[in-house]
Amino acid sequence: MVSSSELGKAEPYLYKRPLKTFTTNHKHIANMANNQNSSILYPLLLTALLLISGNEALASRRLLDTTHPTVPELPKPELPHLPAIPTLPKPELPPLPKVELPPLPKPELPSAPHAPTLAKPELPPLPKPELPKMPELPALSHFPDLPKPTLPTIPSLPKDLPIPSFFLPHSTTNP
Repeated sequence: MVSSSELGKAEPYLYKRPLKTFTTNHKHIANMANNQNSSILYPLLLTALLLISGNEALASRRLLDTTHPTVPELPKPELPHLPAIPTLPKPELPPLPKVELPPLPKPELPSAPHAPTLAKPELPPLPKPELPKMPELPALSHFPDLPKPTLPTIPSLPKDLPIPSFFLPHSTTNP
């Protein structure tokens, strides 16, 4: 076994570094590892999702293609014979005495008073309204012919139009 004093003699550069330098390097290494992991993380997730998502179709196809073992039919259990329920005689009730109700007297209602018949009223004929005659309009005189308005002509565009350029020309001279 190596003692701590011998270890210090063998590798003195490990123990003589200031602690601050080690922690700074450690943080730098951790940041580099995080940057590298994040660049690998998205393709790794995409690959994992693609591998997971393709298995359902294959698994369902395998389930359809496989033959399942037949389940043997079990014999039907025989139940013990139940004792027969004895039939009881139907009870006979004594006949009920027939009750006779006395007849109800019919009430005599007074006759309704006779309503006199009314003569059918005749309405007098409605007078026909007489509308006044519409006055005749005078004949329209002939309107003078107006000249048709002319539209201004639109000038035609030249066929060789310059194509606009969005690039500014570079100047090589300094002002």
